[in-house]
Amino acid sequence: MITVTRLNHSKLTVNALLIEIVEEVPDTLITLTTGKKFLVLESAEQVIGQIQTYLRTIGVSAASIKSNPTEE
Repeated sequence: MITVTRLNHSKLTVNALLIEIVEEVPDTLITLTTGKKFLVLESAEQVIGQIQTYLRTIGVSAASIKSNPTEE
């Protein structure tokens, strides 16, 4: 689980395994696999960092999420 801040400054804890899309539009929009959407104050980079940290803590070290994919 990761904790983020809604635009009204209330805290929200989200199951990181349900996050499908994180985008900046210009606020950060988190879309879950269930279709629910949340606007948060954290940047997309911060949210992705929290997801990566969470995955490491639960032992999903093989998971790779790139915040800035590079072209080959």
